[in-house]
Amino acid sequence: MTLSLSGALAAWQFLALAILVAGAAFASVYFARKHLAAKDGPSEGADGAFWDVFAGLAVVVPAIVVSSSTWPWAGLALGILAAVAALAALAAAPRLLARQDARRASRETRRMNEAAATRHRSALARWQQYELDPGFSIDYPGMSDPRQPETAALIRAIKAAERLGGRADRACTDAAYAPAVERLEDALAAAERAAGVTPAGPPGPDRAHR
Repeated sequence: MTLSLSGALAAWQFLALAILVAGAAFASVYFARKHLAAKDGPSEGADGAFWDVFAGLAVVVPAIVVSSSTWPWAGLALGILAAVAALAALAAAPRLLARQDARRASRETRRMNEAAATRHRSALARWQQYELDPGFSIDYPGMSDPRQPETAALIRAIKAAERLGGRADRACTDAAYAPAVERLEDALAAAERAAGVTPAGPPGPDRAHR
């Protein structure tokens, strides 16, 4: 590739090289920083960072050499631009990587909360049997008696899960929601044991009291 510094074409050539150099320098440093921050182990991260920097230099160095052969000041300008872009990537990488981690964690939280919402609905339906079915209310009065420590703990767990998740048919984005649902399930199981419910649980709807 040769450059002619006469006319508008030379300006466009230099602009194209400037964009190429800045992009390559920024990308190589950013991805090198990302590899070093990855949890794949020090050796894998260092190896990936080496190839990132190597790929960046493979683009930046020839561009500077080609431009310098036509106009030395162009090579100097591109070298300074590459250094500035690399420093900018080094400064911006932690913030950009933190945003990526936050988005990844948010997606994982939503996935876990979607599953927790299903379990939340199931636990509430199980508890409501003791509240709404007259037969269950007679057989297991402790499940409706807030004076029982286990039942009181169950009611607190229900309120905590509702507070974090809103309605049980809508998964929330709070990372504390899934653990709250797990505590609700544990509290429900403890209340059932205290009330004398068999390990198999109360009969299902098809065998419910009439």
